[in-house]
Amino acid sequence: MADGTSVEKGHKSGFISIIGRPNVGKSTFLNRVIGQKIAIMSDKPQTTRNKVQGVLTLDDAQFIFIDTPGIHKPKHRLGDFMMKVAQNTLKGVDLVLFMVSAEEGFGKGEEFIIEKLQSVKTPVFLIINKIDKIHPDQLLGIIDDYQERHPFEAIVPISALEGNNVDRLLGQIKEYLPEGPQFYPADQVTDHPERFIVSELIREKALHLTREEVPHSLAVIIEKMERDEKKDMVHVMAAIIVERDSQKGIIIGKQGGMLKEIGKRARMDIEQLLGTKVYLELWVKVQKDWRNKMSRLREFGFREDEY
Repeated sequence: MADGTSVEKGHKSGFISIIGRPNVGKSTFLNRVIGQKIAIMSDKPQTTRNKVQGVLTLDDAQFIFIDTPGIHKPKHRLGDFMMKVAQNTLKGVDLVLFMVSAEEGFGKGEEFIIEKLQSVKTPVFLIINKIDKIHPDQLLGIIDDYQERHPFEAIVPISALEGNNVDRLLGQIKEYLPEGPQFYPADQVTDHPERFIVSELIREKALHLTREEVPHSLAVIIEKMERDEKKDMVHVMAAIIVERDSQKGIIIGKQGGMLKEIGKRARMDIEQLLGTKVYLELWVKVQKDWRNKMSRLREFGFREDEY
């Protein structure tokens, strides 16, 4: 990492927080911009639990994106932690991207976030995502509605999924970044360790495959991750944590079929991430009501003091 004492003239760098309600496409946008999967995607709300820092390095600029948990009303201690993470990322950044979904109307969630933005002195862009899901004629009405509610520095409609207008948005973000050093090496795309991303990829597959049967009472702990030089592969052992015995049965599936499918899909993504063959072992553990126990939250990597 650069020490910050030497700044190449004209080089820009800065920290950009992405906030919004659950399921508006923040992680999809981050993965699109970075060019590979570092944030997990799910059609279930509140997928992102920790802030995920994604780094995009260009010849003359470095963007450090912070993808936050979707802002929502907490229902347990894990929810409290997620909200603290999301709101704390409004401090100490150079730009805030408030992302909304074009296909969903203005609601209490958006109202709550705009209230929080009133006290934010950092420039705020409104990003209207999922424009591929609506008729173009609807867009002007959405823009007018939000313009009346907050003095945004810019309003940019995009489709994170299709890539529409994303390059234009990056150009506008760059204009707002201060001159600064390259904080991270050019080939680094996240500040999270590989173990964290591997655990998130496994959790993503479990969420996707179990759909509504298993809610977000699911965590993944990497118990072992080491390279086997003889076999030229990485050996990963991971535990999927659930809150109830019934959920354990769903994750394992009939004759272990569900767990095998989770492992098969996760392994493909992990191999792409690590650039090598992977031997993945999964098992399921029950930790009752872990989302409300601080000792469990800390054990699973949710540490309030880091935020």
